[in-house]
Amino acid sequence: MPQEDDESEIKLLKKELEVSQAMIESLEKENQELKQEVSRLKAQISSLRAHNNERKTMLWKKLQNSLDSNYTDASQHKPSIFMGVSEQRPGVLEKTSAGTDIPEAIAEKKTIKVPNPPPRPHPVTPSVPKEVVKGNKAPPTPPPPPLPSKLLAGSRAVRRVPEVMELYRSLTRRDANKDNRTNPAGTPVVAFTKNMIGEIENRSSYLSAIKSDVESREEFIKFLVKEVESAAHRDISEVESFVKWLDEELSSLVDERAVLRHFPQWPERKADALREAAFTYRDLRSLESEVSHFEDNPKEPLTQALRRIQALQDRLEQSIDNIERMRESTSKRYRDLLIPWEWMLDTGLIGQMKLSSLKLAKEYMKRIAKELQSDECSNDDNLMLQGVRFAYRIHQFAGGFDAETIQVFQKLKKVGLGSDK
Repeated sequence: MPQEDDESEIKLLKKELEVSQAMIESLEKENQELKQEVSRLKAQISSLRAHNNERKTMLWKKLQNSLDSNYTDASQHKPSIFMGVSEQRPGVLEKTSAGTDIPEAIAEKKTIKVPNPPPRPHPVTPSVPKEVVKGNKAPPTPPPPPLPSKLLAGSRAVRRVPEVMELYRSLTRRDANKDNRTNPAGTPVVAFTKNMIGEIENRSSYLSAIKSDVESREEFIKFLVKEVESAAHRDISEVESFVKWLDEELSSLVDERAVLRHFPQWPERKADALREAAFTYRDLRSLESEVSHFEDNPKEPLTQALRRIQALQDRLEQSIDNIERMRESTSKRYRDLLIPWEWMLDTGLIGQMKLSSLKLAKEYMKRIAKELQSDECSNDDNLMLQGVRFAYRIHQFAGGFDAETIQVFQKLKKVGLGSDK
């Protein structure tokens, strides 16, 4: 009887241990996801702060130039303006609330900016705005996206390589060393003092300039409202051109947000979504180009070179993870606002970015194979494990290897097992 009690107690303890282990794994996974979310939010906050400081710098310079030019014009040309107006248009003076005589010519002297026409989409794009204005009908539904393919975009076909997973698992069973992954350090953002911002906002000239823009640029704002509301593009590159044009037009205002706040008809939701799509696509395309054109420097120390490749892969995975996590809700919002969204699918730019990671895998494995072949290499097992672990990571991320990457992996495997050293 005591033996049976001991066995039942042991079984109970084993079950409790299994439950505890499962709970620990679940908590560790959740903790990892929270860490990734925090790092993503920190990067987004840094980007927004940098963009905000950039706009404040431009605003400060614009105000300084405006104040300097107004002071110079007033000191040099004020007598002649008054004389010219009194001779040509007598009785044109008006009384302000303070009782000071101000000629209308000064108010009319400000040049009204004539907006440039926005870049037009390709002829195949349907004229959505005209139909909306004439018939007050709902805009046509965008064409459905292409059917997803198991193969990623591009002519380079990838396939699963069981040898990668087998070698990775065999090595990780022998050596449980943790992967040394490094996160790229964030760039500190230069902070402006609160006193400077408060001084700018409290200047009466700043408020007067905003009021002047609100009163004199009404037709200009209405034109921009119409263009933003009627914007319907088929390709994301057309959205980039349109956003660039829109930012150039809005830069003529003293303060974009402060002026547009007085126009409730301004389509802020669509304008912000257009900018978001254009900037996200531009950043992803820039990252994809950086990865595709990556070149290893043979003179660079091994540790530093491997860390540089890992950091680039970290950025690539984090960017794609952010897109895939929000893809469903974001694509629905873009569809409602007639903004292209197909580039977010695996058959678009995201698929190209995953394929570009094969370049990093090849450079990483080549560098480790070269080090293993050298006589100075003293830690073959750990270095081989590091190379296979990174290869496995890319294999899972890209969905497989292409023919060229398979050849590089076979060479690493041959060198690591001691056949070619």
